This record gives sequence, structure tokens and C-alpha cells, in this order.
Amino acid sequence: MMRSMYSGVSGLRVHQTKMDVIGNNIANVNTVGYKRGQVTFQEVFSQVVRGASAPQEGKGGTNPQQIGLGVNVGSINTVHTKGATQRTDNATDLMIDGEGFFVVSDDANFENRYYTRAGNFTLDRAGNLVTADGFKVLGYKFVDGNWTSEIGGIVINQTDTVPPTTTKNIEMRGNLDPRTAIKVDTSSDTPPIYTLNPDSIHMTDTIIKDSLGNSYKVEYAFVKSFSEEGVTGTAYEYVDGKFKLNGVTDPKKVTSNSNNWEYVITNIQPLKGDSAVNFTPSTTTTSISFAIDGSLATGDKDTILLESIGVGFGNYVETDPAAAEYEGTIEIDLSQLTQYANEADAKPHALDGNTAGNLDGFAIDATGTVIGSFTNGERKALGQIILAKFDNPMGLQKTGNNFFIDTRNSGEPQIGKPSNSGLGAIAPGSLEMSNVDLSLEFTEMITTQRGFQANSRIITTSDEMLQELVNMKR
Repeated sequence: MMRSMYSGVSGLRVHQTKMDVIGNNIANVNTVGYKRGQVTFQEVFSQVVRGASAPQEGKGGTNPQQIGLGVNVGSINTVHTKGATQRTDNATDLMIDGEGFFVVSDDANFENRYYTRAGNFTLDRAGNLVTADGFKVLGYKFVDGNWTSEIGGIVINQTDTVPPTTTKNIEMRGNLDPRTAIKVDTSSDTPPIYTLNPDSIHMTDTIIKDSLGNSYKVEYAFVKSFSEEGVTGTAYEYVDGKFKLNGVTDPKKVTSNSNNWEYVITNIQPLKGDSAVNFTPSTTTTSISFAIDGSLATGDKDTILLESIGVGFGNYVETDPAAAEYEGTIEIDLSQLTQYANEADAKPHALDGNTAGNLDGFAIDATGTVIGSFTNGERKALGQIILAKFDNPMGLQKTGNNFFIDTRNSGEPQIGKPSNSGLGAIAPGSLEMSNVDLSLEFTEMITTQRGFQANSRIITTSDEMLQELVNMKR
């Protein structure tokens, strides 16, 4: 009977432990990133009253006789199933959609690391991405346009800027109308000098940027090539803003060359009314020709030498071409021009170059990359959040504040980028809620309560039996 009392006591003890775990689970039903605990029991060793015996002669064998001595807690495991998703639309609220833990640290050298599934992060005044307790969220750094393997705190500096970039490439797009007629301005010219009527000129322009972010308008003029019947050596000369038809004797005999065009950069000027740049238009036009199908045949490349312009471009000097460095020129690609019987709409487009910009906002994508958006329209990576996974997540030890630390049985943390190497993707604007299932917890509570009651009955019944034994002698 004494054994049964102590067995009942052990039952009370383990059921109280289980109730403690259930109570903690229910208390954390709304805790972000919480992982519920699960208790299992195991029997204590049994006292052997009589050992087993083997069959011998005509007598059969007997089984061992044992009396159990109660129950112990077998394990208290942390169940790492994924919790429900809560949508917050807050840019710094992050959820891991899959396996992995955020890595945070309160150490200046980032050596003291903790792991958590709770992604309710905020920004401090220095722009650090931190937990509610000020632990910095760790990630890979992005320095000078390149990813590094260095791990440090994710910083979103609200005063961050991007420098201006110089225009290096211009692409000419659109159409030149082959029906454009050559009109000679005979009313204002003095023979033998004739100029082209403005109606025969296709004017267009684009904006380029210098090394300081200043804007300049580059103006172009396209004209059809011409010839005069019976005359050789006719050519355009661009002087004083006019196309002069050199070598022409009779403007009535001037005709256009159907598939050939000439163009010239007529002007480069600052947009904000600053002093004029040091640019003198070339007097010689550049020739391009089209194939019979309307595509460009020759003259698909040209350049503008910025050194000759002066103001705003003086920071650039020619460097070694073999080093693939910028040589202070803008390359013009005319290969996209066409010559179809449609309205002329040829226009240059600057493919690069921008003003300086200040950080205007940021977003975090599924790979954990923090992308800053700037006032000049540029986008730049500011860092990339890292995740850690373990061979045995149940081996992690809870330290409070939704944090885990690794132990000897969890395995070493395997660090990587989200959406890679088996790690989950980042879901911004969302939080992972507790994985506590109230229906399961209340069911466990009921069975635990009944188990506790049953063990208490063992003690009271054993006590009554002892009382009867004592009362035998009155």
C-alpha cells in the first residue's frame, strides 16, 4: 500500500507539470512566433517480486512478477510547427514562410546570437532593424554595389543618398519619314548659297546628366540627303543654325536621296539657365542610310565627347580603354531607327544618368533583400536578412523574449539567404502567430485534470486501507 501511495504522488507531480505546460501554452496563445510545449510521460522502473523462469522437465516457464513504482516526465518538447499568418501591412513586420529562424544579437561584434521566429521588428533612431527589446537583426551587407559575406546589423538610414550618375548611353528610337521632301529656302538666300527650309528638318532632343547630376538638353536635327542633277560634290554644311547646300547651282534641280539621311547635334545647353556649356556644333553632318526594308543599314553608332563640352563634365578624363573604364564619352546607338512611310517621330532616349537622390522608402522582398527607393527613382539594395536552420530544432533552448539559443543537441546553425538552401521565404507585412491550438490544449487540460483526480484517489484509497488496518486492533 505504501508503494501505491508514492505512485499516486508521482502521478500528481507529473500531471501538475503537464498542467504547468498547458497553462503556459494557453497564456501564450496570442504571442507572436510562440512555439507550444508538449509533455510526455514514462513509467518509472518496476520492482521485481519474482523473476522469470525457464521451462524445465514437465513444468512450464513463469513470467516475471513486477510492481511499478510510478510515473516520470518523459519529455517536454517544443513543437516547431508553423503558426497562423496575421496580416499587418507594416513594412518591418516579417514572417518566415517555411523553415528557418531570424538571427539577432545584442553584441557589438555580433558573436552573441539568438534565434527567433517572431518578426515584429522596428527601426531605432539610427536606422537599425531591431526586435522589441533592441536586439539587432542580422544580415549580409551591401557595400559599393556589391554583396559581401560580412554579417552585421541591417541598417536603413533615412538620410541615405545615392550619388548622381553620368549619362553614358543614348538610344535613338522611332521613324524617319522617307516621303520628307527637300525644300530649298530660295526667298531669303543669296545665290550661290542656298539653305534648307525648316519644314524639311526633323528636330528632336533628349536630356543628359553630368557627373554632378546637372541636366542638359541635347538637340538633334535630321535631314534627307540631297543631290543635284548633273552636279557632283554636293553636301550639307551646318553653320549658324542653318543647313547650307554646298555645291548647288540650281535649287530647282535638287532632289532627295531616298534612303540616305544626315544628322547633326545642333546644341547642348543646361536646363536651369546656367552658363552655356562649351559646345560648338560640328559643321559636318553625319550620314546614315537605310536598307530597302526600312531598317538601318549603315551608321548605327556615334559618340559625344564630354571633355569638349566643359562645364559639368570636367570630372571625367580619358582613361585606359583596356581597363574598361569610362572615357568621358556618350555612345549613341541609332540601330533602332527605321524608315517607313509613317510620320517622323525619331527621338533619342538617355538609357542612364540621374540626379542625386535621398531615401524615400524601403521594402523587403521574399529573399530578405532590403531595397531602398530614392527620390530620383533609383532603387538600391541596403542589405539582406539572413536565416538560420538546425538539424534538430527541438534541441533549441528557450531563453525568453521569444528567443532560442543553440545547444549541443540542436546542431550548429546553418546560415543562409531566405528562399535558398531549404530556408523559407520572407513574407513582409505579416507576422507568424502562436501555434497553440486551444481546442487541443483544453482537451489536454481535461485529461490532465482527470489524471490528477485519479491519482489523488489512489492516495485517499490507500489511506483508507491503512486506516482499516490500524482499526483492526481496538
